[in-house]
Amino acid sequence: MIIIFTDGSSKGNPGPGGWGAVIQHGDEVKEIGGRDEHTTNNKMELMACIKALESLPVGVEVTLYSDATYVVKGITEWIHGWMKNNWRTSQKKPVENKDLWMDLYEASVDKKIHWSLVEGHAGVQANERCDEIATSFADGAKPYLYNGPKHEYKISLRA
Repeated sequence: MIIIFTDGSSKGNPGPGGWGAVIQHGDEVKEIGGRDEHTTNNKMELMACIKALESLPVGVEVTLYSDATYVVKGITEWIHGWMKNNWRTSQKKPVENKDLWMDLYEASVDKKIHWSLVEGHAGVQANERCDEIATSFADGAKPYLYNGPKHEYKISLRA
């Protein structure tokens, strides 16, 4: 089972933003992240999930933790109706961030994903680490990103 934690951040909404993810695959842990000059928090939350899932092979089983209700409900509940209704909401309006939702859906295909909502800023160490990564990128900094053995990773990967 692969474990992923994700988070996104933006300074202003819109404004400069960042995303971060912690991925545990077997005995290895890898942190990833990135930046966008002009974005929203929701876009960065989605991007963290997309990039983390795109880094994985087909056929894997994943538990993905996000503190964004928008992401978890969107991918588990709302997206099916949006797709059925030609990317329109129940109010017949175009779905915001359609391009990213389509990317997230594609990154999810052929993977067994357990989507789990965690409370943000509530002491879940891996979620807090994702927030640090995302915030650093949003601030224009280049944070250190760990890539190595799980037994040397100093952050709890428990939700």
